[in-house]
Amino acid sequence: MMTLDARVEPLERVVDECARVIFAGGAIVLPNDTSYCLACDPYRCGVATEPLELLIASPAEFLEYARSNPLALLASKRLLPGPVTLIISKPAFLAPDVAPGAATIGVRVPDEPVARAILERAGPLAAVAVTNGAAERADLTVENGPTRYEREATVVDLTGRHARIVREGALEPERLAGLLR
Repeated sequence: MMTLDARVEPLERVVDECARVIFAGGAIVLPNDTSYCLACDPYRCGVATEPLELLIASPAEFLEYARSNPLALLASKRLLPGPVTLIISKPAFLAPDVAPGAATIGVRVPDEPVARAILERAGPLAAVAVTNGAAERADLTVENGPTRYEREATVVDLTGRHARIVREGALEPERLAGLLR
């Protein structure tokens, strides 16, 4: 497994190497704003034995995935990019093998410049948090030091009439409630 340190390597080289691995069907470990994650092309590999999230590059791209969701515009303007996973109905254009059997999918737009540069070039990516042994499945690891937030991402379900916090995390519930009014 190859490791690149984004703190010393030119960003263009890091992004190029990540794209090369992703486009070849491999998996990478990349920094996120809350943790490191194992990521791959959602159509070409299966990294997860647990629910995965879809990492995308921008709030505008998020709206493409959540276009029929009335809460999506508000969430995209006030929460993205940021340390939040937004659960939405799985779009019909996603292949059945992306989150098979699931009616919903978690979507993230990380507030992390290296991750967003990788996503601009090679995304969207299916991702799971790096846990015991998960990093060993990667073909490339991108190191970028400690992540910005000390906590997990907040998970918010946008599939109902009102946003609902599924898991508290980096965004405090009071702040989140104010942002989604």
